[in-house]
Amino acid sequence: MFSHGADSAHDAGGVGVSSATVPARFVWPYGGKRVFVSGSFTRWSEHLQMSPVEGCPTVFQAICSLSPGMHQYKFFVDGEWRHDERQPTISGEYGIVNTVYLTREINSVLSPSTPGTRMDVDNENFQRTVTLSDGNIQDGTPRVSEAAIQISRCRVSEYLSLHTGYDLLPDSGKVIALDINLPVKQSFHILHEQGIPVAPLWDSFRGQFVGLLSPLDFILILKELETHGSNLTEEQLETHTISAWKEAKRQTYGRHDGQWRPHQPLVHATPYESLRDIALKILQNGISTVPVIYSSSSDGSFPQLLHLASLSGILKCICRYFKNSTGNLPILNQPVCTIPLGSWVPKIGDPNSHPLAMLRPHASLSSALNMLVQAGVSSIPIVDENDSLLDTYSRSDITALAKDKVYTHVRLEEMTIHQALQLGQDANTPFGFFNGQRCQMCLRSDPLLKVMERLSNPGVRRVFIVEAGSKRVEGIISLSDIFKFLLSL
Repeated sequence: MFSHGADSAHDAGGVGVSSATVPARFVWPYGGKRVFVSGSFTRWSEHLQMSPVEGCPTVFQAICSLSPGMHQYKFFVDGEWRHDERQPTISGEYGIVNTVYLTREINSVLSPSTPGTRMDVDNENFQRTVTLSDGNIQDGTPRVSEAAIQISRCRVSEYLSLHTGYDLLPDSGKVIALDINLPVKQSFHILHEQGIPVAPLWDSFRGQFVGLLSPLDFILILKELETHGSNLTEEQLETHTISAWKEAKRQTYGRHDGQWRPHQPLVHATPYESLRDIALKILQNGISTVPVIYSSSSDGSFPQLLHLASLSGILKCICRYFKNSTGNLPILNQPVCTIPLGSWVPKIGDPNSHPLAMLRPHASLSSALNMLVQAGVSSIPIVDENDSLLDTYSRSDITALAKDKVYTHVRLEEMTIHQALQLGQDANTPFGFFNGQRCQMCLRSDPLLKVMERLSNPGVRRVFIVEAGSKRVEGIISLSDIFKFLLSL
């Protein structure tokens, strides 16, 4: 396809070069059987064969020693010329081609002692992107390379596929389950007193675990009472069972396209399932917790509740495994602002962006609950008039209303978020706290590993990215954001 060209430096647009060379890595992360790279540095005549990265058969790489300056290149994949749409491109004599600009300051991509097929990619996680304007080279903002992302995803997926639910089981601990015939009121008192946000539900008649009781249930109950007025006496509140509430909830919220949804079986996992499958169950069902249940019978009778699996527990396994070998996960040491991850405050003038959901401390508790339900989020940042982070209100904070039976006489429209948060200050619960802090904060320049370690702590489901000094909220990264990114969902 390509003919011989002039000197590579002049082919690339006349950028001068010296006799010194620097190593450059070319990566094709989109799979194939046989992949080559060719460019101005080979005069478009020679095709350099690329090798699969160890452990990532869909990622191909090649190392070349090139002169500093601008170079053009394309990939020859299974007999077809391709370019990487995610890398800088220009249109020229050979169609659309990728470009790379090398300087002497770029360190060697490959250390002298590292074999080409086994090297790490830490030194190339940032790449300098360039554009051409009137023949001048303009540097863009560094970002994590697509190759680093693909290699990291491949290795995380491999780790999660090789480990099972047994890796999540603690050496010791307790798991609390609630009988479906318990009164709802008593159940939420138990959640509050035990400091747990979620509990599996046990049906003693069927001999099965049949569901979960979560803070969302309590929120919906309070909203129903607020909207329709409480027609239940104090005695009826004491006797209204979990089973009765779940059926009423299905009748109220269980329609889909005008049809009643059938009773859904409990989403659960076995200890033999891979961590990857467990994470996918949590993400695909939009839940925070999956009970890990074991039964020695083929029909599932006599189930044993072993653990409540969550994304934070799985993330802790990932952090523990890769922390001392970050070279195997190139993106771990990179600033979170360079990674396509999380939700960020939109740039001025961006028509396709959506503002972050935030509230002031004097907003009503009702507005916070509406936002939690309608936006489908688990937490809302509470900010001052400058959008500086003050606190956070989470779904699990609703159980604080069980303290001293506050929920029996409170009006959601009249209670402020600040007042609601004060109720939980003395609550005996570790959830929502880490090193004495309710709000987990990081800077946009902090490495991904730091954010992941914060999120791997029990009860922490999101990290707020704030501006240094002012604590102005710049973004939010949640557990589900991390896993959707790592699993390429």
